[in-house]
Amino acid sequence: MIILGLDPSLSCTGWGVIRAEGSRIAHLANGQVPTDAKAPIAERLAALQAALAEVIVAHRPDRAAAEEIFVNKNPQSTLKLAQARGAVLAACGVAGLTVNEHAARLVKKAVVGTGGADKTQVQAMLKVLLPGAQIAGADAADALAVAIADAHLVQRF
Repeated sequence: MIILGLDPSLSCTGWGVIRAEGSRIAHLANGQVPTDAKAPIAERLAALQAALAEVIVAHRPDRAAAEEIFVNKNPQSTLKLAQARGAVLAACGVAGLTVNEHAARLVKKAVVGTGGADKTQVQAMLKVLLPGAQIAGADAADALAVAIADAHLVQRF
């Protein structure tokens, strides 16, 4: 089973691809898709969708996973996140991928063992779970964590 993990953001969307076989996982690829903050919103969203479509074609995942959306204190930030998420999920929809959604606390618990883990704890655990993987950055790390959590959480149902 090949799983595409997604960490959508208008500024930089992270993605990570793993192979899950039973309880074993292996890193296949990861990356980040930054957008130009000075570009019009429609152009940025189109760039996200096109980049994710390329990732899907290149890695042929069986399914995708993303964190459930959360509401920021700043409504503008929430709207931008929702728009970026829509572009990313649309790329998955066009490819016919099922997208599982998981709460951030569940992702952290599945990867680190506690839902209150911080980013450094998640990144440290990724080094243990995916030895030798060169992770493109914090957004890619978050996406890999989502993919790993999906591998563990979906198996249980």
